[in-house]
Amino acid sequence: MRNLSESLNKLYALRSFGIKPGLEPVRELLAGLDNPHLAFVAVHVAGTNGKGSVCAVLDSILRAAGFRVGLYTSPHLVRFNERIRVNGEAVSDEDLAALFETLDPVAAAMAAQGRQPTFFEFTTALAFEYFRRRHVQFAVVETGLGGRLDATNIVLPLVSVITRIGLEHTTYLGDTIAAIVGEKAGIIKDGRPVVCGAMPDEAREVVRRVAAERNAPFVDAGSTATVRRVSQSLAGQKIAVSTEGTDYGSATVSLLGRHQLENVATALATVEAIAEASRLTLAPEVVVQGLEDARWPARLDVLSEEPPVLLDGAHNPDAARVLAAALKELFKKKPLALVWGMCTDKDAIAFSGALGGLVRVCWPVTLATERTRSHAELARIAQSRGWEVRRAELPEALAEAKAWAREQGGAVCIAGSLYLAGEVLALGEGTKSNPI
Repeated sequence: MRNLSESLNKLYALRSFGIKPGLEPVRELLAGLDNPHLAFVAVHVAGTNGKGSVCAVLDSILRAAGFRVGLYTSPHLVRFNERIRVNGEAVSDEDLAALFETLDPVAAAMAAQGRQPTFFEFTTALAFEYFRRRHVQFAVVETGLGGRLDATNIVLPLVSVITRIGLEHTTYLGDTIAAIVGEKAGIIKDGRPVVCGAMPDEAREVVRRVAAERNAPFVDAGSTATVRRVSQSLAGQKIAVSTEGTDYGSATVSLLGRHQLENVATALATVEAIAEASRLTLAPEVVVQGLEDARWPARLDVLSEEPPVLLDGAHNPDAARVLAAALKELFKKKPLALVWGMCTDKDAIAFSGALGGLVRVCWPVTLATERTRSHAELARIAQSRGWEVRRAELPEALAEAKAWAREQGGAVCIAGSLYLAGEVLALGEGTKSNPI
């Protein structure tokens, strides 16, 4: 059996082929595997922000209900295996190596005919074949980019879900909210319900229109589910949860921030849509257990309470605004240190603007990717915001930021990129939500 590292290096090399939107290649790849995506019931989730959290909550609730559940998300933080999970466990190295043995000949045959599968197409096929082998009943599938032409859109979902929309990947998806949500709405299938999360009215109307065109029942999560915060601390937030037909009572969730109330509402509306579409009955206590068990690392993840250190994967302006609101709530008027790294395709100026006057001192760091913004570039932006700038490599920056927070009675936020979040976790920084 080929060495797994060799197979992964070969897979990563496919990134050089770039992103090639379209479904025919993944359809051909899956046909060569006898269509594993037809072996399970899919729940398909698209959106700009919040889709990972919604996927994590859905996965947790369905597992609490006793189902064997697959979860396919991207990107990974530390190890590739994280992208593909069954019942909360990442695919093992041994199983992953066996999957490569099966898929490589199919991909090679396609390449010989002039169509090399992309990184994401190959990875999607890996996930679906693994789910079939593990006899998954439900698979919660997160889109990679967009929706309409994303490789995951090969599934015929029981329910589709679209979370909050913002400007992202404008080269591929368009440069307006309406254009982007139109691409996301491409996951809506004829006659299959679509759950619409919190989003601007113009975006919601696009989802509603596409749903009507496809005779797909439209479920507005905000009208269906009510999620109210009772209290919040670094240990989590206590919420009261209800829908039109059920009072679920209270739950204490690890997901911090007011934006997670929206995500929980979206997940809850989706769970009820799944139950109705599949004629299942999910007891309220099962749903509450799933909410309380849900974990999603690097999203307002508490690495330390003394001093307070939060790790967040926010990397676009909308996410930065959400992060800023959460920091204000959690830390009140504590002085804030920011350990900051970003990629060149992200809007660092708008991102820093969203954090505005919250930050007092900043450690810009470079990322272990060719797409990293330089320290000098981030330092210039930070200085333009009036932040004090200090220079250190990531391990030292983390130590210095914590020391500063202890001295100043402040807090530390690490944000700007999921690459950065992965590097922090790889350094062994503890986190209650990290399953890696």
